[in-house]
Amino acid sequence: QVQLVESGGGLVQAGGSLRLSCAASGRTFSNYAMGWFRQAPGKEREFVAVINWSGDSTYYADSVKGRFTISRDNAKNTVYLQMNSLKPEDTAVYYCARGVGGYSGFSVAAYNYWGQGTQVTVSS
Repeated sequence: QVQLVESGGGLVQAGGSLRLSCAASGRTFSNYAMGWFRQAPGKEREFVAVINWSGDSTYYADSVKGRFTISRDNAKNTVYLQMNSLKPEDTAVYYCARGVGGYSGFSVAAYNYWGQGTQVTVSS
């Protein structure tokens, strides 16, 4: 079974930075799009960013564009989310997910496998 494990979350002050990592099991990682989602208490899970199978195409939610960068290292079966200029409204549990194919959109329905999540808390 595909397993995804997020790490790198924690507590940071507004304006600071964090880098999240998602390590994937298996040897077919490079065939699939990978996405990041987040969910705050009482809120629906929302799309953050996605990267295609080869890493040459990315798409971001308007709320994070210009501040967050998604990248991947297929040789290491790992996807990253670099988060800069963090704001309190970025506070959420962040999840990585594997898409159903090489390209996936912003809907949770386009992803079949999910990690356990990592907490990001941004204080003022």
